[in-house]
Amino acid sequence: MSTNRPLATFDYEPGQFDDVLEFLKRTRSELRMLRMVRVWRNRLQIFDINGDLFEIQGLGFLDAEIIPVLDAVNTAYKRELIHNETSEDYKQFKTGRRYTWANDRVM
Repeated sequence: MSTNRPLATFDYEPGQFDDVLEFLKRTRSELRMLRMVRVWRNRLQIFDINGDLFEIQGLGFLDAEIIPVLDAVNTAYKRELIHNETSEDYKQFKTGRRYTWANDRVM
């Protein structure tokens, strides 16, 4: 893992959810294949396979808006547990969640 500073940061304020998604779209091209996400109480870091990262400050696992942000980067996590407190400094999840073929079909 690289210990470099984030390639880009975004300071989140409540109500800026669309701006967060736009930030993710713009900065996504600067990273290689996404590997993992770390979520603190007050920030989120997204890492690629080389250890490069970008960060969203002011948005953490206690915030309701974290769910669509994690979904936007295909994070594998349990929605019902994401807001739970932890004794660790952060929660770490892998990215690259995939859906099976015809997962949304109703039989």
